[in-house]
Amino acid sequence: MDKHPEVLLELNAVETWYGSLRALSDVSLTVSEGSITVILGNNGAGKSTLLNTILGVLEGQPKNGQISFQGTRIDRMATERIVRSGISYVPEGRRIFSELTVSENLKVGAYIQKDQFSTKKALERVCEFFPLLAERQSQAAGTLSGGEQQMLAIGRALMNGPRLLLLDEPSLGLAPILVRQVFDIISQIRDEGVTVLLVEQNARMALAVADEGLVLDSGELVAAGSASDLVDNEEVEELYMGAPSLPINRES
Repeated sequence: MDKHPEVLLELNAVETWYGSLRALSDVSLTVSEGSITVILGNNGAGKSTLLNTILGVLEGQPKNGQISFQGTRIDRMATERIVRSGISYVPEGRRIFSELTVSENLKVGAYIQKDQFSTKKALERVCEFFPLLAERQSQAAGTLSGGEQQMLAIGRALMNGPRLLLLDEPSLGLAPILVRQVFDIISQIRDEGVTVLLVEQNARMALAVADEGLVLDSGELVAAGSASDLVDNEEVEELYMGAPSLPINRES
């Protein structure tokens, strides 16, 4: 009998407000350890707000509800403590340090590592994921291409050795061939034991690699299920993937 995966992250009736505007309304969800979970929704649906609420970067938020990570409440923790508990974040737009080298950017990401040996091991692991970064250690990050910068941003987040990786629009602005590479890397990261919670506009590609999917609309969770179920959901198909076209080829 198969063992059910452990719940790594749990949100219970979470509400986030921007002043008098409720950005998230009664959001409850779970993220299973070892999974890729994708959050879908149109612009303004609350997807990035959800990630920022989990990470604790919105002062005083969530206003209501609870967030638990590895069975411990984190919704009133400082962001630094949340990161130290095992959550890393790759924001939309990458936000690398352009004037620093690739090596320096990666070392910035390792700030919670306890010693040089741990940092070295983390760097070796990142370079296994991204051989190109190993070749560009002394290059200024700002001279990398958009796809290379996205790889650097993900690599920097992995330097902390997280159990949960939050990714906000990793394919934004990338050429189609680079989008495929990024999603292949996300699958590899999951296969190496890092759980991924992903916000993504490219619904087709995201559902092709994801295990679970969630749909936000105006701050409310309106659909949730396995990625394959959402692929077959006609309403999700119409609203977030355009008119029906070729079927998504999900990898085994």
